[in-house]
Amino acid sequence: MKSKLVSKVAGQRTFVVVLEPGEEAIGVLTAFASEEQIDGASLTALGAFERAAVGWFDFEAKDYRKIPVNEQCEVLSAIGDIALGDDGKPSLYLHAVLGLSDGATRGGHLLGGVVRPTLEVTLVESPAHLRRRKHADLGIALIDLSA
Repeated sequence: MKSKLVSKVAGQRTFVVVLEPGEEAIGVLTAFASEEQIDGASLTALGAFERAAVGWFDFEAKDYRKIPVNEQCEVLSAIGDIALGDDGKPSLYLHAVLGLSDGATRGGHLLGGVVRPTLEVTLVESPAHLRRRKHADLGIALIDLSA
């Protein structure tokens, strides 16, 4: 992974982060947020994965139903945010639409993706700190604006 701080204005930093072949996107981006002490941000990305998994949230099971994509796919769109989780560490929440070789798509919550050949991410830090709290009744952590 390579990164560059491209802007810093009024407490808001903007980074461009470029992941390399073989890197696992969620782990690398979460580690980057931790290293840079980012506790509130939005991000967008595009690129490609050699394999990935997205998820569809099943409210009854209170868990993601995994949708594996076991082939080279284009990251047509990825959008998400970073907030501090209940454990005090950055929590990445990212949705993606993946394009397959026949033009079909798979989309949902990005559970993981192995980069090939690149994933280009623009991350814009919020000057305000964000907090994500787990909702036991839903089974997921959501941004809590009152925190």
